Amino acid sequence: MPLRAYWKAKLESGYHGFREGDYIKQKRLYENLGTKGQHPKIMLIACSDSRVDPTDIFNAYPGEMFVVRNVANIVPPLDATSGYHGTSAAIEYAVKNLEVQEIVVMGHESCGGIQGCLNGMGHDPEAGYVGKWVSIINDVRERVLARNLPEEEIQLEMELEGVRQSLENLMTFPFVREAVEAKKLVLQGAYFSIIQARLMLANPDGEFEIVEPRLPEPL
Repeated sequence: MPLRAYWKAKLESGYHGFREGDYIKQKRLYENLGTKGQHPKIMLIACSDSRVDPTDIFNAYPGEMFVVRNVANIVPPLDATSGYHGTSAAIEYAVKNLEVQEIVVMGHESCGGIQGCLNGMGHDPEAGYVGKWVSIINDVRERVLARNLPEEEIQLEMELEGVRQSLENLMTFPFVREAVEAKKLVLQGAYFSIIQARLMLANPDGEFEIVEPRLPEPL
């Protein structure tokens, strides 16, 4: 089967599964969302990694979360220069138009963007768009490497520190800071382990704490 036909069939098969499954149970929900608009209370900034689906992890229905995904779940700092600022535009829309009450930045285990930054992509002029993007967290990389951690701990610490930096960067946007100071908006750090399907949430001091499952771990 030609490649285009193969993937067209895959898309159609997935759509048919949706129509015959979740859509039947959520038909009224989709009708309400389509006619009355969206009113999510949470914005979630996550990585584009195919293994980390925020709405799956948080068991969210359509319309519950306003999600933006990019390489390494990076929030850039405020940049007043002209340009195409996709993540910043999504944050502005979420806060100003949707008036979300919480922004969650979620990192994850085995992040390729984080690994690329650790390997020096952010300093490589030949690394293309990805290199330029992860250069936003070059300072994070330097801070983590300066700790002289065991090699097996560096990736995890970089992933966690990247989330902390993104939370700091959120506060460089005046509309975010104003909403936080007015107690209309909460910022939250999160981290997901792919292998163990474990979630960690950051406390007010920036330390990540495991959310224990209510049911025993599957065998």
